[in-house]
Amino acid sequence: MAIFRYLKILFLVVVALALVLLFFANNAPVTLHLMPDELAAAVGLRNEYTTSLFFVVVAALLVGIIVGFIWEWLREYRYRAEAKTQRREAQRLNQEVAQMKGRTSDSDDDVLAILDQADTAR
Repeated sequence: MAIFRYLKILFLVVVALALVLLFFANNAPVTLHLMPDELAAAVGLRNEYTTSLFFVVVAALLVGIIVGFIWEWLREYRYRAEAKTQRREAQRLNQEVAQMKGRTSDSDDDVLAILDQADTAR
């Protein structure tokens, strides 16, 4: 099993090295236009930014990862809500079982004791 761990580490190192070399090889400056020129002039904002291609690629990757995480978190909301409901129900049932186990009754029959408790609760 140790050989697979070393192969995995080797593979990740090779991929990381390839990405670093790719980023350093593509560090030429690029000009980004964030909005159409007419809209930028009307709003009065700066329209052009010059930065390295490396920064643009890394920023695009980070934005994609963040949007993906948010999208997935929103998509799984109903599953988290259902799990919360199930946890509350299980906790309630566990408390009910603990209460029933801890109760002492005059009768040897548990069913009669439960019926007696229901009558007194009314």
